[in-house]
Amino acid sequence: MTASIAALPGSGSSGPFRPGHRASGGRALGSAPSAAGRSLRLVAQQEGLLQVHTAPFRGSFSGVFSQALRSAGLGSRVLISQFLKGGVDQGLERSVWLCGRLQWLRPAVASCLAEPAAADQAGVEACEAVRAVWTFTREQMLAGQLDQLVLDELGLAVELGYLEEAEVLTALEQRPSHLDVILTGPSMPSSLLAMADQVTQLRRGF
Repeated sequence: MTASIAALPGSGSSGPFRPGHRASGGRALGSAPSAAGRSLRLVAQQEGLLQVHTAPFRGSFSGVFSQALRSAGLGSRVLISQFLKGGVDQGLERSVWLCGRLQWLRPAVASCLAEPAAADQAGVEACEAVRAVWTFTREQMLAGQLDQLVLDELGLAVELGYLEEAEVLTALEQRPSHLDVILTGPSMPSSLLAMADQVTQLRRGF
């Protein structure tokens, strides 16, 4: 959260403020301004962060999920996209809603994806399922209606060949300025790390 100082309209005075100094009209600066005088106000400007939570094991998601659930419970609009988790017959059209404001997506694949994308029929179908989640996620992100977005194993999906790195980077660069984006997972390309405002590394699982 940042704040900027904005001048209210109706003022023509300038120069540094000095206690006791009087403007040309005779009123001491620092006293209550007249209707035509000048006053200052703080204008809050919400600024979202791009955070990375990474670990050498697949387990950095659970803590972030708790934060996202709490945010949704407090009224934020949250989207969680897990790109390589499967086996729960979820898919894009059967996404889960929690607290009425948190949408949870997983690809329509029979099991979790841990191997590089293959060129056979099963591999093509897996790629299509992951891309369906990514396409929806990107649309929701750029639409500007979300307050928080969690992208689980996005970096690993890029590394394994399910998503294109350049496409992911372009979308993240175009994200709305107010949106908090959190990336989790065991693998994170250096390009994503370079974009991050904050990087948290978990070194040991419990």
